[in-house]
Amino acid sequence: MRLLSLSVVGAAALGLAGCPKPSVPTEDAGTAVISLPDAALAQPGPATFTLRYTLADAGTESIPVVGEEEGRPIVEPTSSLELRSSQVLRNYRVRLFDEVDRALVSDDTAEESPDGLLYRISLPTPLKSGHGYVLVIDAQSGTSMTDAQGREIADIRMPFQISGEKEKPPPPPAKKRRTR
Repeated sequence: MRLLSLSVVGAAALGLAGCPKPSVPTEDAGTAVISLPDAALAQPGPATFTLRYTLADAGTESIPVVGEEEGRPIVEPTSSLELRSSQVLRNYRVRLFDEVDRALVSDDTAEESPDGLLYRISLPTPLKSGHGYVLVIDAQSGTSMTDAQGREIADIRMPFQISGEKEKPPPPPAKKRRTR
């Protein structure tokens, strides 16, 4: 019995060794061979950002990302902004400033996924007509924020202006005169 089991094992070993397997599937094997360029195997590029705002009809529109020296894109009044990043960020904060560099109060939510970051800003009141605002993405602590690969990302400033005439501040209350 022992001789029989050794001969079966030996035959199986010879059978496996004697039949070389193709290293590349043949065309009739029903398998597609896809060769990827080197660029597809490389790490993703630097993070990119898009900023959108909610319109009055509940649609959304992009806010062009430009430098402050290039002027401010004009957008419709809104109380909701959406920032998307092509990569997950680490050690970041997002703030919205008015034209006198005061941070606005907002209710923010952040969602991270393998596709990047989705950061939503909900304001209690719509942004004021004719006023300028800047969305700032910078480091929460330390000197820099990083992307998912650990690459440093410089601070980002996204200026924009709300369409319409600038609202005039209400006149100061009239002083009551005292009579003696």
